[in-house]
Amino acid sequence: MQKFILLFLALFSLQLAPVLGQEAEPAAENKETYLPFLKGKKLGLIVNHTSRKGDMHLVDFLLSEGIDVIKIFAPEHGFRGDADAGEQVASGKDPKTGLEVVSLYGNNKKPSPSQLKGIDVLLFDIQDVGVRFYTYISTMHYAMEAAAENKLTFMVLDRPNPLGHIVDGPMLEPEHQSFVGMHPIPVIHGLTVAELAQMIAGEGWLAGGIQPNLQVIPMQHYQRTSSYTLPIKPSPNLPNQHSILWYPSLCFFEGTAISVGRGTYDPFQIIGYPDKKYGSFSFTPVSIDGMSKYPPHQDKVCYGVDLRDVKAPDYLDLNYLINFYQKSGEGEKFFNAFFTNLAGTKKLKEQIIQGQSAEEIRASWKNGLDAYKVMRKSYLLYP
Repeated sequence: MQKFILLFLALFSLQLAPVLGQEAEPAAENKETYLPFLKGKKLGLIVNHTSRKGDMHLVDFLLSEGIDVIKIFAPEHGFRGDADAGEQVASGKDPKTGLEVVSLYGNNKKPSPSQLKGIDVLLFDIQDVGVRFYTYISTMHYAMEAAAENKLTFMVLDRPNPLGHIVDGPMLEPEHQSFVGMHPIPVIHGLTVAELAQMIAGEGWLAGGIQPNLQVIPMQHYQRTSSYTLPIKPSPNLPNQHSILWYPSLCFFEGTAISVGRGTYDPFQIIGYPDKKYGSFSFTPVSIDGMSKYPPHQDKVCYGVDLRDVKAPDYLDLNYLINFYQKSGEGEKFFNAFFTNLAGTKKLKEQIIQGQSAEEIRASWKNGLDAYKVMRKSYLLYP
């Protein structure tokens, strides 16, 4: 009965919410929809620095409300969000609360039965950016799976997707599944984390098709067609809205030797390599604590393109990738093995090597995207 009351309150508040002219309100702000359910339960929280209710971290807020939080699980970049991409995140204790912090990045991507012992509810509240290879959604997948296997409730507090109005990119093929691509969805998937959680459950994508006890807390005042600027940078190298908007198009360069500006204060807004043939704009990556400790081409002058004042497209733009490939003259050696993981298919690399244009490649995605959009409609929570 409590479950149905929770869902009724959440959906009732969503229906009453006047949308036009109001800022999207993350689900964490709508405490009336989830606090009654959490009372008397023992919680494990999958959170990071973006997990806020107003000016408070969600952990601090729940503790102040008398909720029994017994453990924190941290994704890539750590609980405080200051670990570099790919950097090992250590488990330990949160100095402020004394709570145990378990890393879900590195060798331990999925909570074990022993780590979940004594927990009734796993709660996920992390700001995503709506891109398939952004690993917070991979962490959510494994946590959902662990919750289902251990018969725990899995609750998602929803947050806006800054790219929620876009669906674009190649579809992931199952044989290329990895931690940077776990689901057969396009690169820019057009879903909030709660919508994606519903899709993962509804499509039977968890191991063995196991079904989680999923509880979704929706946002208020959210429309996917409205622009939304994130109040906190979601990870160390997405420092502002401009970098987030360019991220899906430029991240493919991480499957090459080209720098995307890690080691500068403008990552995912500049691209280059230590060779003047790539452009007249120059920058020098250096070690920056809390952003990039060991950036590619550290202390070397890179030449390329400055996109800081270039409007980001509302689609996946391949033109810069193709242009740098052509200038390299390296053929297939331009790409490393990680490129196919990012693309989720071998076809993108093959199409670029064959000399196809960005428009021709994007046209080849149409059938897959059309089928995905039909399937996606069943899981949308917002207009």
